[in-house]
Amino acid sequence: MTPVLKNSLAASLFALIAASPAFADNPVPEGTELAEDQSYTYWLLDAIKSMDPQINTDVEGSDVLRSLFEGLYNENGTGELVPGVALEHTVSDDQKTYTFTLRDDAQWSNGDPVTAQDFVYSWKRLADPATASEYAWYLELMQIENAAEIIAGDMSVDELGVTAVDDRTLEVRITTPLPYFPQMLVHASTFPVHQATIEEHGDNWTRAENLVGNGAYVLDEHILGERVEMSKSDTYWDAENVIFTDLTALTINDVNQGLTRYLAGELDRVDIPAGQYPRLEEEYPEQANSVPYNCSYIYMLNVGESGPEELKDVNVRKALSYAIDRDIIVERILQGGQPPSYNWTHTAVAGFERPEIEYANWTQEERIEKAKELLAEAGYGPDNPLELTLQYNTSEDHKKIAVAAQQMLRQIGVNITLANYEWKVHTDRMQNQEFDMARYAWCGDYNEASTYLDLLASYSGHNNGEFFNDEYDQVMKESKTAEDPLPMYQQAETILAEEMPIIPIYHYAKVFMLNEDIKGWPLENVNQTWYAKDLYRVAE
Repeated sequence: MTPVLKNSLAASLFALIAASPAFADNPVPEGTELAEDQSYTYWLLDAIKSMDPQINTDVEGSDVLRSLFEGLYNENGTGELVPGVALEHTVSDDQKTYTFTLRDDAQWSNGDPVTAQDFVYSWKRLADPATASEYAWYLELMQIENAAEIIAGDMSVDELGVTAVDDRTLEVRITTPLPYFPQMLVHASTFPVHQATIEEHGDNWTRAENLVGNGAYVLDEHILGERVEMSKSDTYWDAENVIFTDLTALTINDVNQGLTRYLAGELDRVDIPAGQYPRLEEEYPEQANSVPYNCSYIYMLNVGESGPEELKDVNVRKALSYAIDRDIIVERILQGGQPPSYNWTHTAVAGFERPEIEYANWTQEERIEKAKELLAEAGYGPDNPLELTLQYNTSEDHKKIAVAAQQMLRQIGVNITLANYEWKVHTDRMQNQEFDMARYAWCGDYNEASTYLDLLASYSGHNNGEFFNDEYDQVMKESKTAEDPLPMYQQAETILAEEMPIIPIYHYAKVFMLNEDIKGWPLENVNQTWYAKDLYRVAE
């Protein structure tokens, strides 16, 4: 085994990790006066569907899970990797075997030591078809040995390429070198879970009275759709440097109500409703924030067998996309610094350059004329309107965008019926292909373009629109072994623009209010991956 530091492909990642101390420093700068109250209350739009790292699929759920559990690595305020349960790793000369050295002071909240076997158990559980995890495919993206065969039910989970060499040494075998492999380990699906607790309580193991985690906080209460209460764990390896003592996440489906409660002092953080950032930034310059955020907002089209026949025509799909005026959406509705998008991958993703996409350079008038022309070729127009349903999850912002899209599409002869569903129903319907068009957003699991582009491959567990394209699949497979994958990523984006299985709307900015007493927020991390253990409240 060759230390990573000597390995050209992974040296930079190792350097980031190796430069970080094995034991975290206190996040509070010297001389800072801390507030006596170190509680933190923040807003959630939707209910947390699951506290199980291998089952959760939501960004907000991951925010909670990063407090209750800890994976091999974490991210710092600029998105660089820092030690979590793993202190460091080495990689073999062929780039296919990673060996992680785990810290010896990591504990579960019941006092049990966290061992390499915990990761082996958890990753096998993620791959096991019996778990029915929507994120099982993530192990395939990580190129873990035998993951695809296990997920397909063709091989035993015991054949997964993860081994506990001893309590403090975890070996992971991948089939294809991935320079960004360590970055993928911050995703919640890779977090360890406590085997004995799951075996004792079954599906009830995530209840507050049962859950055993290894994070900086423990779960005190979870009332679905109402609140999540957490408190500082005294068994966490770096507990002495964790400042917040209590965390409360409140589910408030109306972001405007959330803002009202924030301004009343009931919340320390809330997203800013569409259109209100300019006013709030002027009135509360120390609290209103808008920073690039590694997520993209789209309308996914159901082009699979269960989808409407009309959407199987690429001309129809292109017409729908061309008719939507992104500038109006970002400049008049959102007004939070979000850039309009004509492609899938967020342009702020590290190392990514958007290819030349023809319709992105047209005027909106040119797009409208082309949309009418394509729709007419498909047999639709004012005298024979196309009828489709657009569904979205409960949110005033999503509603505003959907209403605008409805009006924009009407001008080319498309009648859109809007359908609003609460989050769980919305996502269940998408997973079951029970939709025509659906509001969708994807937040990168790591800061690299493949986190977007793999999602629309046939092997993806989130390709809900069932876009299956052999050329696209081949390009993405070739990208895994390319010395420079950028040209293949650009080719994949070009295919998406030609086939239009999704309608890009905008790339996210994180637009939110944060109590100016709260410090340590990772504004420079494009993933906006935040850890409550790194935050603190200063005295007024």
